[in-house]
This record gives sequence, C-alpha cells and structure tokens, in this order.
Amino acid sequence: MTGVSEIHLAKQHRSAHPGVEAISLVSDRSFPRHAHDHFGIGVMVFGGHRTWSPGGSVESGAGDVVAVNPGEMHDGVAIEGRARGWRMLQFDPELVAGEIGLEGGGGLEIVRPAVRDAALRARIEGLFSAVTAGAPDALALEEALLGALMMAFGRYGARAPVVARGSPGVGRALRRLDEAPEAAVSLSELAALSGMSRFALLRGFARETGTTPHAYLLQRRVRAARRALSAGRTPAQAAGEAGFADQSHMTRAFVRQLGVTPARYRAAVA
Repeated sequence: MTGVSEIHLAKQHRSAHPGVEAISLVSDRSFPRHAHDHFGIGVMVFGGHRTWSPGGSVESGAGDVVAVNPGEMHDGVAIEGRARGWRMLQFDPELVAGEIGLEGGGGLEIVRPAVRDAALRARIEGLFSAVTAGAPDALALEEALLGALMMAFGRYGARAPVVARGSPGVGRALRRLDEAPEAAVSLSELAALSGMSRFALLRGFARETGTTPHAYLLQRRVRAARRALSAGRTPAQAAGEAGFADQSHMTRAFVRQLGVTPARYRAAVA
C-alpha cells in the first residue's frame, strides 16, 4: 500500500449516432500500450497527458485536441502523476470514409496526435455535446458530425501509407494472434511458427510492435470483447468468445485498456 488514493472516473455515454462512441474520463492512471479499431478524436479538459506512439513521445495539455488512428499502438501516462481529464469521440473507420467521401480508395490517418487548434476544439466539443444529448436535433447532429470530421481530416489528415510488416517471422506471429486471438497459444508455439528462437521473437516483436506477444494478445482480446459487447453479447458471453479465462479476467483487462467496465460499455452502446 502506498497510501496514495487513485482517481479514476470514467463514463461511457449513450450515443445518438451509429458509428460514434463518446467517453469522458478523469484519471491519474497509466494505460498500457494498446490499439483501437476506431479513430479517436477528443479534447483534453485539464491536466497533462503523455503518450507513446510510433512517432515518439507526445505531450498534451488542457485545450489540446488529441487523436489516434485505428490499429495505432499507444499508451497513456499522467504527467507528474496528476489527474487529467479528457473527452473522446471514437469513430468507426467506415463512417469516416463515408462522411469524408474518399476518392480512389485507400485509407486516411490523422498525422498530428496532439494539436492546439481552437476552431477544431470547438467543433469536437460541439459534436460531443450533440452526440450525448438526450434528444438531439437530427439535422444539427449530422451537420456537427460532418463539420468536425471535415475540419479534422482536412487540416491534419493524410493518406495512410502502405506500411510493410517487418521480419517475416514476426509477421507470422502477428497473423496468428490477429486471426485467432481467442485461441490459447504459447511463446514456444509462436517461436516455432516464426522460425525463430523465443528470445529472438520477443526482441523482434517488441521492436516492431512496441509491446510483447502476451500484451498484444490481451489487447486483441479486449478489442474482440468490445465488438461482442457492441453486438449485444453479455459480459460473460463476450469473455468466452474473446478467449478470456473468465469474466473477471476480461473486466480487468478491459478497464486497464479502455477505462470503463464491460458492463457500463455494453449499457451505453446497447
């Protein structure tokens, strides 16, 4: 026991628009490296936040707009251990592609993980209020959604580059974890599949993904559980389908990565 109380208040809001989720957090917790299936765009309300990303360490403070791309590994640490607060909107990539009207195929990404942009902040805050309103005006909500996405991607969006995976061995391990995260697996099995020693696999995997095979598997299972909950599964069913040993194991991993419990997430998105 350290004698220091932890601050963690998280709310998964009911969303008035399909394909958009809203969450608000006040927390001094550190979040492990993980990834999401959605675009995340939000506003830091107070405090300071530091995150690791493939491009390096990024700090953000009150008033900054923060963003993360689908599948992009990142973590989160409170600067100086002090609580920070933020509101995040998470967008289904297909919704973004449809609203932005991509031409010629291909995907988009946000190239600036943190920006000081008062106009964009106002757009995101307005959209957050519209999405979480109890009885929103449909026309106003659609306009707020399109306006926020057009500004965010118009100012900070770019075509997502085609990034080749690293070594073939690590690639085979990644495919195994991506294709069947619910199935039990050992490091020896992954090493044999990769044609590498366990040590070489651990080192190469961490270098190419920023995390370990076990941590990567856990975050893939959390993402699978999140999809199952969105589809109406109970937490117990989602835990089984995602490959967790039991519901409590899933809950710990879910809260550690996403900040809210599976039950609260399901109630908000049901």
